[in-house]
Amino acid sequence: MSHIESLFVTRLYRAALSDFGVPIDPQELENSCYVIAEDDEAGQIWCEENAYPGYTSYASLDDLPWRFPVFKDIVDALDKHVAAFVKDLEFDLDGRDLVLEDLWINILPEGGTHSSHIHPHSVISGTTYVAMPDGASALKLEDPRSARMMAAPIRKKDARQELRRFIYVAPKVGDVLLWESWLRHEVPLNMSEEDRISVSFNYKWA
Repeated sequence: MSHIESLFVTRLYRAALSDFGVPIDPQELENSCYVIAEDDEAGQIWCEENAYPGYTSYASLDDLPWRFPVFKDIVDALDKHVAAFVKDLEFDLDGRDLVLEDLWINILPEGGTHSSHIHPHSVISGTTYVAMPDGASALKLEDPRSARMMAAPIRKKDARQELRRFIYVAPKVGDVLLWESWLRHEVPLNMSEEDRISVSFNYKWA
């Protein structure tokens, strides 16, 4: 009798940010993102020079938890979420910790995209979602084996999720998603007339 099992599993963590830490007021967080974006001239210039749609603080600000208390509360919660994910992944950290490396705002307007990428030199990456209007892009995750499939035929449209080459995850406001930083991902075209707002981050092995 044959036996088939799944090997080399890719894990995705999804939870409500509010599962840990103090409750975050979504409107306060959204307002803080806009205030920072309006004041961050260096970030605005970087986005313009690099043809980045909308706004990101990735290349300009590295002290958001210091600037606004709401971001400090987010980090306090994320530390606990990451610890829960590390436990699930069964990492042996050898007495060291995974610590926040960077945290940044993304404001993606109508028609904006964020092309496929990974986060080199980090261990865990993720995003928590601030504004997800109707029509806002899901997160698109790519099977890390795609480059090794060579002459393989495409999968059926109704293939089981674990066999698909791309997975689309539609988060809600207040969700946090975590994945290992080598997992390639992208944000497809934002079809909403309103901004899609998120806060992304990386954790490194300290």
